[in-house]
Amino acid sequence: MADDLLKKLQAKFPGELTAAAVFRGEETVTVARERLLDVARFLYGLPGCEFRLLEDLCGVDLLTHPDRRSRFEAVYHLYSLSGERRLRLKVPLEEDDATLPTTIGIWKAADWFEREAFDQYGLRFEGHPFLHRILNHEEFQGHPLRKDYPIKKRQKLTRPTYYDWGGGKEPTPIGAAAEEPPAEDAEWTVINFGPAHPTMHGTLRVLAKIQGETLLEAVPEIGYLHRGFEKTSETLTYQQVIPLTDRLNYVSAMMNNVGYVRAVEKLLGLEVPPRAQMIRVIVCELSRIIDHLVCIGANLVDLGALTPFWYCFRDREYVYDLFEAVCGARLTTSYTRIGSHAHDLPEGWVERCRQVVLERLPRSIEETEKLITHNRIFMDRTRGVGVVSAEDALNYGFTGPCLRASGVPFDLRVAEPYYGYEKFDFEIPVGDNGDTYDRYLVRMEEMRQSLRILEQALDGIPEGPHKVEDRRVVLPEKEQVYTKFGSLVRHVKLVVDGILPPRGEVYSATEAANGVLGYYIVSDGTKNPYRVKVRPPCFAIYQALPQLTRGVMIADLIAIVGSLNIIAGELDR
Repeated sequence: MADDLLKKLQAKFPGELTAAAVFRGEETVTVARERLLDVARFLYGLPGCEFRLLEDLCGVDLLTHPDRRSRFEAVYHLYSLSGERRLRLKVPLEEDDATLPTTIGIWKAADWFEREAFDQYGLRFEGHPFLHRILNHEEFQGHPLRKDYPIKKRQKLTRPTYYDWGGGKEPTPIGAAAEEPPAEDAEWTVINFGPAHPTMHGTLRVLAKIQGETLLEAVPEIGYLHRGFEKTSETLTYQQVIPLTDRLNYVSAMMNNVGYVRAVEKLLGLEVPPRAQMIRVIVCELSRIIDHLVCIGANLVDLGALTPFWYCFRDREYVYDLFEAVCGARLTTSYTRIGSHAHDLPEGWVERCRQVVLERLPRSIEETEKLITHNRIFMDRTRGVGVVSAEDALNYGFTGPCLRASGVPFDLRVAEPYYGYEKFDFEIPVGDNGDTYDRYLVRMEEMRQSLRILEQALDGIPEGPHKVEDRRVVLPEKEQVYTKFGSLVRHVKLVVDGILPPRGEVYSATEAANGVLGYYIVSDGTKNPYRVKVRPPCFAIYQALPQLTRGVMIADLIAIVGSLNIIAGELDR
């Protein structure tokens, strides 16, 4: 953090803040819970460096950490678009009084983040309008991410959960095995979309309060695909976590692989060689394209346009052929390693990739655009539907295409370039209206910009190693393991003892297909991560669904949800 910002904070709150030592270029400011709102408001409105984006909020249980200073910490990751800088706020809390004020009045994005911290850690946020569980069911006892919660403990939901809508905007869960749901008012009724509805993607559920064909309220309920990624990661070595990242956004698994290993490499202070960086750029941009193809194709088929759906999915398979050739898998790739990749690019792969990039993918984009972009039915179904302003999008924590469709040109590949993105010639497409149609247009143009990046990257792949030369991190080649005793010992020790990073914490973010994908990792110096928190892009986006759909038609709900590109794997984790 820049000294001028620290000085401003210290001048405004003399003797009340603690600035932690810089670790891997990150600065943390610790604030007492009584002053959290004052500090947050000050940072939100700081002239020239307004921290308008609450990128993430999570809890940490320090029960077994060697540097424990309190039982819990609430951790806020803030970003200033105007100042292009990050700041981490921490609030220490004790077990007997793990309560702090809600920040929903400052950042709307805090809503679901606070509910998650309450659900997983038991942190209570005073003033939160709906502090209920979000990933676990209402009968769940305890808080699973606490260190004293046994990982093998299972808790089943034993009875149906009904919802009393009352007079509020959120339905209140009520459990009753023998009771019927409360009688509905004659003027409105509640219908259920999902989690097995043909037009609701994946395991999403929306409770829709309707009056005729008009949506009065649409409240999303999530957690049906909650697999305990973060709890499981605490029991594995850093390398063993990589296959789990595939199952987050499984449509673009390569980007999850890259985002995670980049965070661990930051923790270790490693920088992969230029060839490895270029390989990661290539697989990420290919993933961005197929992610957008799936989003657009699925959204179109939901609206009744079947033909472009086949175009999108046909050419997605060409990219999966490339992935299969480089790592042996198509959907869940597990391609990256910490400091390296599973394999270098095979012979002839670049030429095959160039053919897909220059011929097949442009054709798919062009065919889809001819059928859809100026199609009167599609335009009538999407223009002016699901509008979100630039201010609201940022306040809700939108990132990626959904934020850029509202007119905010924020892209981490430009704002915080990594892997040499600053050397590529490409543009950031933005929308004007922030509606479903603009979200479609932005994704279409982003695919073209990714093709520009890929063309430059394929022409500029440097020679050299695809992995770091660090014996503490990278496994020896198999041929050496089979023929040299020293390499065999090194292999066994790395597998059994794992990678041992220093104590510390890092937050690393990359520009994934849906938006900012962040990994917050806390290390206690052992082979297992002490804490891994994923910042999934669509988690913040999906919580805005009630605002986006209030007063629209039922058919519009389908168009809006598809345009947000919600992937249940990363949403629920």
